[in-house]
Amino acid sequence: MNAIESVKDTLRPKFEDLLLHLNGTDQMAAAGFFTKLFVDLNAVASEEQLLELFIELSTTAFIGISFDELALAQIDDILLTAEQVKKAIRKAEGSGSHYPDGTLVCVENTSNLGGGACYSQEALDEIAAVAKENGCATHIDGARIFNASIATGVDVARMCRDYDSVSICLSKGLGAPVGSVLVGSQEFINKAHRWRKMFGGGWRQAGVLAAAGLHALDHHVERLVEDHARARKVAEAINAMDNFSVDLEAVQSNLVYVNCNIPAADLVVSLAEHGIDMFDLPYNRVRVAIHLHITDEDVDRIIAAFAAQ
Repeated sequence: MNAIESVKDTLRPKFEDLLLHLNGTDQMAAAGFFTKLFVDLNAVASEEQLLELFIELSTTAFIGISFDELALAQIDDILLTAEQVKKAIRKAEGSGSHYPDGTLVCVENTSNLGGGACYSQEALDEIAAVAKENGCATHIDGARIFNASIATGVDVARMCRDYDSVSICLSKGLGAPVGSVLVGSQEFINKAHRWRKMFGGGWRQAGVLAAAGLHALDHHVERLVEDHARARKVAEAINAMDNFSVDLEAVQSNLVYVNCNIPAADLVVSLAEHGIDMFDLPYNRVRVAIHLHITDEDVDRIIAAFAAQ
């Protein structure tokens, strides 16, 4: 056994202990494409996966799933509701075989294009209940789940209690260089390992990155409140400017979506001249993401750059 493998063997039980504590599941796996992997794991020909409209998902054509088999729930407000899930789940029975069978409901917390807003625990519980009543597996895309926990005061274990699996990102707000973990039952994780291998995933020399993930979990969770406060400052300042507006109700964590009254593409070019890099989004918007490396001085620079437009 080489030194790297020894480090992996040392760190793996620590990750497992942590994730078992989070939601009482049996096992975990690590990789960086788990939202896609989870959908693929649950995908069977003629079945349908129900996703939040705003969840990021690359094409699943690699395993023969078309987007006809991915239902994107239309969100009237900034977050999905149990009633919307109930309406969106389709079943083949009674449809004359026109519909696929809905088998999976996936929710993202915090919601990315929902402006970083957080689901209430009541809403999460209701969505999980509706999914199970209709024979669907449940998954939480937890790319920023610790942001949601800090913002709402709800422990991650409680947040995930009624869901079959959860993916947790160790980078993004937590600041690790790279890495995510997938939590689920032993049977589910066994399948995940197999699919990860089929997709070319896996990294033998991952011990150092695992150590960075452990450091992030030990030291960078409670400090997320600082990112949220900085995001709120940015949002309120930009919302007061003539050329921009922000839905302040949605600014509950570290993300700020800015609606532009000037071309967003031109704004991106101008911000780059001020040393601020971002890209324009649909509906003439840009996103400001506050993270571990953004300081109070950086926040002042961001506000000044927007004010200069």
